[in-house]
Amino acid sequence: MEIRQLAEQEPFTTKDGSTIRSILDCANAPVEKQSLAEATVPSGGATERHYHKLSEEFYFVLEGAGRMEIDGKTREVGVGDAVLIPAGAWHQITAERELRFLCCCAPPYSHEDIFFE
Repeated sequence: MEIRQLAEQEPFTTKDGSTIRSILDCANAPVEKQSLAEATVPSGGATERHYHKLSEEFYFVLEGAGRMEIDGKTREVGVGDAVLIPAGAWHQITAERELRFLCCCAPPYSHEDIFFE
């Protein structure tokens, strides 16, 4: 059985500019097919526009509000919204109010699977 406490996970900044705390991934558990992390983007901040060749992602917004852009289409997002980001889709999230969201990736997130313009 693997159980991880969010508060015990060390934050780090990803290549796209968001602050992440990995909850369950290949680095801290015997994960094979997915990963779960908490991401934060400060008010007025944004991730760098990017895509993942392999990973499909879900974002689930826990706090804040912002705009989600996927392949040139933009929508407002807020608490309770779940977003599907298909593998290969260019995307960027911008925080109007500090955003805190869960990020699920399948296969698991890896730094090698992030590509920029």
